[in-house]
Amino acid sequence: MSIFLTLLWIYPAGFIALNDKFRKDMAKKGIILVVDDNKSVLTAVGLLLGSYFEKVITLSTPERIPTVLSAERVDVVLLDMNFSAAINTGNEGLFWLSKIKEQVPDLPVVLFTAYADIELAVKAVKEGATDFVVKPWDNAKLVATLLSAYRLRESQNEVKQLKEEKNALKNQLNSEPSMLWGSSPEIMQVYNLVCKVAKTDANILLTGENGTGKEMIAREIHRLSNRSHEVMISVDMGAVTETLFESELFGHAKGAFTDAREDRAGKFEAANKGTLFLDEIGNLSYALQAKLLTALQNRKITRVGSNKPIDTDIRLICATNRNIQEMVQQNHFREDLLYRINTIHIEIPPLRERREDIVPLAEYFLKKYSSKYGKNCNMLPATQEKLQEYKWPGNIRELQHAIEKAVIMCEGNTIKPSDFFFKTVTTTFIDKNETLEDMEKQMIQHALDRSNGNLSAVATQLGITRQTLYNKMKKYNL
Repeated sequence: MSIFLTLLWIYPAGFIALNDKFRKDMAKKGIILVVDDNKSVLTAVGLLLGSYFEKVITLSTPERIPTVLSAERVDVVLLDMNFSAAINTGNEGLFWLSKIKEQVPDLPVVLFTAYADIELAVKAVKEGATDFVVKPWDNAKLVATLLSAYRLRESQNEVKQLKEEKNALKNQLNSEPSMLWGSSPEIMQVYNLVCKVAKTDANILLTGENGTGKEMIAREIHRLSNRSHEVMISVDMGAVTETLFESELFGHAKGAFTDAREDRAGKFEAANKGTLFLDEIGNLSYALQAKLLTALQNRKITRVGSNKPIDTDIRLICATNRNIQEMVQQNHFREDLLYRINTIHIEIPPLRERREDIVPLAEYFLKKYSSKYGKNCNMLPATQEKLQEYKWPGNIRELQHAIEKAVIMCEGNTIKPSDFFFKTVTTTFIDKNETLEDMEKQMIQHALDRSNGNLSAVATQLGITRQTLYNKMKKYNL
């Protein structure tokens, strides 16, 4: 074929506009391998595809295919079906298709075929080919077919990467050491109950004061369960606004609302086959409780903007620091939802009721933060006594933060009693010139100080939702 005919083949009338459209939609990327025994075809196709692919490799003989695939990260193969003179059975194409699939199973292969080979090409598609293009070809269709095959390759790589990341996350979670329980009778009772129920799929409700380690125990239940090879997804229900509740938990379809530019899976789908942990379940509004109950009863969810139900298989663990039974009596929590989440109820004791665990926990945190900050700290006996005498209203979380602060502020390697300063609640007198807003600001600030910045605890103490607390903190610049 002459160069003049080759150029006519590549740039027929009307194709330049299509060429410009593809240039705008897709930057040159990817590597394509073209295999054909006709050198004129290789020249024409090479010039054509050079505008769309980062690299075009051409072979006039298929015997070098394995070598090229070993040396290059090929994304698409365009393969002729006949190579030997006077042989038009297409069996050579099928043979090399199988060889390519043996070497790189997920590599897209598009076949080049003559009119007489279409039936054979359809057979090849059934055996793993991605598509086929008929000779003499239409440039627009050839480009579109190959770019489609390249996008398929990209999607396969993305899925593979997501699976690898998910497996890495699972391995990381499974490799984490089990939690430090302590040895007090109160916590050992909790431990024995956890060991009994972890292997089941029973829904579990964890209750207890803020900072008692409800999420840590939820993770321990997941670690000991039959679902430990899958992920555990945590959701802070107090931080989920009513408008985003369904999208956050059930997902949404593309175009369901403004800014919904793509399909998105919710927490239920993300936790499928694993564990879903709903923290602060007591902060969920009465209206949203009904939607959660429906999803739990039916074991199905429907994405916002979609009518297609999706099956879910989760192990549910919920937690709250509120008195759910009292909320039911006050019609603030649905009784039927409580029965659904409360197959097994585990009450976590506060730290002040398990004083023999305070020092072991403190030493655990001391070792952790000494390593983190490059120190080698130890505690005096008097320091241990001071820790055991304190009431720890913030429980384990407060102890953890106190130890971290002591390690940071410690001069030398010895943690002394004076390294801990525990605030006491004092009665304050109201200035007659203070406004209602001044009093509200002081009340929020005092609650923040008492709870060491635990916003869920502050919201509970003040009797408001977390969202209301966020708004007031922003208003008063706290």
